[in-house]
Amino acid sequence: MRAVVLHSYGGPEVLTVEEVADPVAGPDEVLVDVAATALNRADLLQRMGHYPDPRKVQPEIPGLEFAGTVAAIGRRVTMWQPGDRVMGIEAGGAYAEKIATHERQLLAIPTGIDLVDAAAIPEVFLTAWDALVLQGGLSSGRWALVHAGASGVGTAAIQIARAIGARIAVTCSAGKAELCRSLGADVVLERSPHDWLADAGRAVPGGFDTVLDVVGGEEIDRNLQAVAPRGTIVQVGLLAGGNVQVNVGLLMGKRAKWVGTTLRARPIEEKVTVTRRFAAEMLPLFDNGTLRPVIDRRYRLDEITEAHRMMESNANAGKILIVVG
Repeated sequence: MRAVVLHSYGGPEVLTVEEVADPVAGPDEVLVDVAATALNRADLLQRMGHYPDPRKVQPEIPGLEFAGTVAAIGRRVTMWQPGDRVMGIEAGGAYAEKIATHERQLLAIPTGIDLVDAAAIPEVFLTAWDALVLQGGLSSGRWALVHAGASGVGTAAIQIARAIGARIAVTCSAGKAELCRSLGADVVLERSPHDWLADAGRAVPGGFDTVLDVVGGEEIDRNLQAVAPRGTIVQVGLLAGGNVQVNVGLLMGKRAKWVGTTLRARPIEEKVTVTRRFAAEMLPLFDNGTLRPVIDRRYRLDEITEAHRMMESNANAGKILIVVG
């Protein structure tokens, strides 16, 4: 099969497309013919040598999510049959024509979603739902604040908050504000260096019950100021860095929680639990149009370096897809 392989770390130019051996499905695994994958910030970090695949698989193939059709099943698999349309997350290996994954980490692609477009769903919607609802405690009538509202996670978070009856404010650059509003954001705040914290205080004086932050850096201390008493900050990423000074007294005084989380490094049992609950509670909302993938643009597998440069430029609003099959 063809796959994107990392032999060294660095800029987008280190990504090479090569022929590698096909993966083999184990007894509880499914072999998927990949139609498409999608870019995530973690892929850029892995390419630079800062976020290695915890499985330590060789050759090193990036890619955390995929959509495709079932090619073969292991002898103990009961949930899927060859030809089924599926999507899912993995710790790596999705930048390839085939991937093997545990049957319970797969999700059925909703009937109204195109096979390729489905690759824009798994990583960001699972991440946003797990961070906002399962760990952040967001529920109907409560307020969320989400940074990078036009990112993949951000666009998913806006839709999920609206779907469960919560209210949501997002930060984003001025040029991406209209997209966030069109998805249902109640309040759109121009991101730093603009003083979004002052604007947020005027719009939501009581503070935010749940804060989802993929940025870190100086936003960390601002989050402590913005969170409501007894609220929860869920730290999903650190694009602007994690070594910063913060006023921990705010956390204590507000009796707030600050939760750090990743999906990639979790044990498979935890990933399966999140995936199956998402399948039961959220997946039907794609069928009725409440939730939908937000796609900025598409590249071919051979254009993977251009796709990485695009994401590094921060110009995208929504997901960047890589068409594989």
